[in-house]
Amino acid sequence: MKRYEQFADEIATLIRQGVLGPGERIPSVRQASRHHGISPSTVFQAYYLLENQGLITARARSGYFVREHARRLLDEPRVTLQPTAPAEVEVSELVFSVLDSLQDDQTVPFGSAFPSPELFPLSRLSISMTRGLRALSPQQVVADMTTGHTDLCRQIALRYMLGGIQLPMEELVITNGAMEGLNLALQCVTEPGDLVAIESPAFYASLQVLERLKLRAVEIPVHPREGIDLEVLSERLETLPIKACWFMSHLQNPIGASLSKERKQALYQLLKQHQIPMLEDDVYAELYFGSTPPAPVKAFDDEGLVIHCSSFSKCLAPGYRVGWVAGGRYAQAISRLKLMTTISPSVPAQAAIADYLQHGGYDRHLRKLRHALEAQQSSMLAAADRYFPAHTRITRPAGGYFLWAEFPEQVDSLRLFNTALEHGVSLAPGPIFSATQQFRNCVRLSYGHPWTPRSERGMETLGKLLTLF
Repeated sequence: MKRYEQFADEIATLIRQGVLGPGERIPSVRQASRHHGISPSTVFQAYYLLENQGLITARARSGYFVREHARRLLDEPRVTLQPTAPAEVEVSELVFSVLDSLQDDQTVPFGSAFPSPELFPLSRLSISMTRGLRALSPQQVVADMTTGHTDLCRQIALRYMLGGIQLPMEELVITNGAMEGLNLALQCVTEPGDLVAIESPAFYASLQVLERLKLRAVEIPVHPREGIDLEVLSERLETLPIKACWFMSHLQNPIGASLSKERKQALYQLLKQHQIPMLEDDVYAELYFGSTPPAPVKAFDDEGLVIHCSSFSKCLAPGYRVGWVAGGRYAQAISRLKLMTTISPSVPAQAAIADYLQHGGYDRHLRKLRHALEAQQSSMLAAADRYFPAHTRITRPAGGYFLWAEFPEQVDSLRLFNTALEHGVSLAPGPIFSATQQFRNCVRLSYGHPWTPRSERGMETLGKLLTLF
């Protein structure tokens, strides 16, 4: 038994004996290291092991605490879930502990979920905000709260049409970003305890939504080049009572994979065969590299099964929190549920974006944004080639602003995450992207900020830290 496993077992014994009770704070990393004569990294490994076993939980800036059900878990036989088995989702504590530590703007932001504000036309958007507010009548402010800003809905429907999708405006529901739309859609098509097929690895926010709604995850593998594994999905749909799917068919977060047109059609045929609704999370739709925009799965939907969700947060206005849902056969239910919860996103923000889409040069901005992201991706890939271990596998997505790196098996990305933060570099460790906390030797890296000498030094630092494993 390794030393960190021995120390973890000692803490577990104290919990089993009631010496450490529910809600009690366990020794800090520094205290445990000094008292037991072991290194801080050994303590970290022990605490991660206990966290993965569900015995303790991390609280931001407060330390580690015994979970309420820890003693009961120790008295029960433990069951290891297989990757394809339906899993209860409990990732929020881990996700929040990671996200809270990424708030320091002095760190190199490889762990960031957003591109740099420098890449967005914020000054021009402020002009559109002024123009949009002047054009709003008092009656329109109230009317648009329930239906969405008319001009914005028209502009969104127009962009669907230019992409070859004839979408009636009545199908659109304007939301507080795409995440609210995805939440509402999932609530409309599931009940607590239902099974939902998700990607593996998956965007951590989708895992948090499933956890909040008390849904169970069926993880479907994602391949870096081909996207979601359709054979596994087909077998799961045949053998499990899956009630909904939540997938990114284009520039999947965190891997960056995109389905081909043929595989998107095949995916839709599976959904149609089983009459399973799909939430298509398409927030990176405008961030493709090259000249041809990819069509979403929604383009093949002839029965209203695909609930297409997107927003302007990743491509134009992150702080405005304006997104939308094209809800298909579920549009009315989603709209009604929205009226029962948040009612409306900011009408002035909707008016500002509507004005920008009409007069601000949106497509010109997108071309500039894509060019910048493509250049930044090249810089990060070149740096990874210079500094990372020889057997590192790293994706090269055709857009977006994330890379997925798979390191040799001995690398623990949670340990790397903490050590890198101490050296002023952030990253997103692999376990936060899995309902069963897989991918311990993987990380997501963001190239969404302009490449600078500081960025280069950050990659060099990661490379040096990786040699310690």
